[in-house]
Amino acid sequence: MKELENRILTDGKVLPGGILKVDGFLNHRIDPQLSYRMAQELRRLYAEEQVNKILTIEASGIALACMAGFVFDCPLVFAKKSKTKNISDNVWSAEVESFTHGNTNTVVVSKEYLGPGDRVLIVDDFLATGAALVGLKSLVEQAGGTVIGAGIAIEKAFQGGGDALRREGMRVESLAKIAAMTDDSITFAE
Repeated sequence: MKELENRILTDGKVLPGGILKVDGFLNHRIDPQLSYRMAQELRRLYAEEQVNKILTIEASGIALACMAGFVFDCPLVFAKKSKTKNISDNVWSAEVESFTHGNTNTVVVSKEYLGPGDRVLIVDDFLATGAALVGLKSLVEQAGGTVIGAGIAIEKAFQGGGDALRREGMRVESLAKIAAMTDDSITFAE
């Protein structure tokens, strides 16, 4: 998506350690019009798949996932990174390693919100190693649902997660795919 690529080039910042900071428009301060157009593009890509649920992981993917739920006209469920007192023990859970945070979380989704018959599109802001998608896919499979695919805002293709998931048969559609990143340049994949 050319608009997203241009926004990454103008407003994104490359930080040491392979980190791309886009919090000025994607996941801290959010440009809702851009998020809406990104969700519309995901809807176009998955129009024939009868998606009836959007799934993401807290917190930075929630804005795009919410817009996706709006354009797909279906609920959004987000996996919580910790079980709070107001969530029963009746949950699906998976271990997810975070590239950005450098830790592992047990993510949970209440069993009442994810089950058989769900045709799930996983939506997230970034795809690096693929660990979040693997964990979210596990939650859907535990629930007896079907993962239709993943809709990603920015894929860091040089980290290999997207390619590994595609080799395993998962459909992954990324709106901006970064082939390489240095301190002063970003190269997008064709």
